[in-house]
Amino acid sequence: MISKLSQVHENAKVGENVSIDPFSVIHENVEIGDGTWIGSNVTIYPGAKIGKNCKIFPGAVIAGVPQDLKFQGEDSTVEIGNNTTIRECVTVSRGTIDKRVTKIGSNCLLMAYVHIAHDCSVGDNVIIANTVQVAGHVSIDDWAIIGGSSAIHQFVKIGMHSMISGGSLVRKDVPPFTKAAREPLSYAGVNSLGLRRRGFSNESISHIQEVYRYLFLNSLNNSRALEEIEINLPATKERDEIVNFIRSSERGVMKGYIN
Repeated sequence: MISKLSQVHENAKVGENVSIDPFSVIHENVEIGDGTWIGSNVTIYPGAKIGKNCKIFPGAVIAGVPQDLKFQGEDSTVEIGNNTTIRECVTVSRGTIDKRVTKIGSNCLLMAYVHIAHDCSVGDNVIIANTVQVAGHVSIDDWAIIGGSSAIHQFVKIGMHSMISGGSLVRKDVPPFTKAAREPLSYAGVNSLGLRRRGFSNESISHIQEVYRYLFLNSLNNSRALEEIEINLPATKERDEIVNFIRSSERGVMKGYIN
């Protein structure tokens, strides 16, 4: 049901069984998938493509103009997958000429007052807690969890199945399968509990832990640690995910273990 007190542009594409509450504004060049609910006082600007069965709570602003002085009005979008929940007062900026798109995957939860800046990529099943601020060009892989009030520097990459402590300042890349905490942000072990909940075997978790012993606990630099890992540890999907992540890091990864 679309409230008569909402404003929906005639050129917006609204799917079946979509509910739009009073005082929301849906601009042109917007797509809203079947079964999505949009609460009151939501603003969805041109370029938004929202999937099926999403929930967007009051006060959210989707596809707003990027807070980037280099932005020159180029065509760009925000793409949101299916079954994603966006809570109160979340803001998601559309892309710039760099990538032209800001992406949020399916089955995500963005809690109240989260900001996702331009050209970010958020994978599937990601949880971002209250008031997290994500700067431009950040990449967050599947199943990551980011604790409340954290701030993520531009161009940072956060690996899959990682977990970041609340209130963290994330200036460096966070490798997959890890927990990150302390100041400065440091390795705090493997996210074993999260991995078990997602069906990883004890053998796989032990193998991941062994990879990180080389990287963070053996006093080796990253290049030497990666060489030792590839020589001494059997190739697995998890090992290769970690090795490729470290090798492709442009900002460098977070610090190793601190007593």
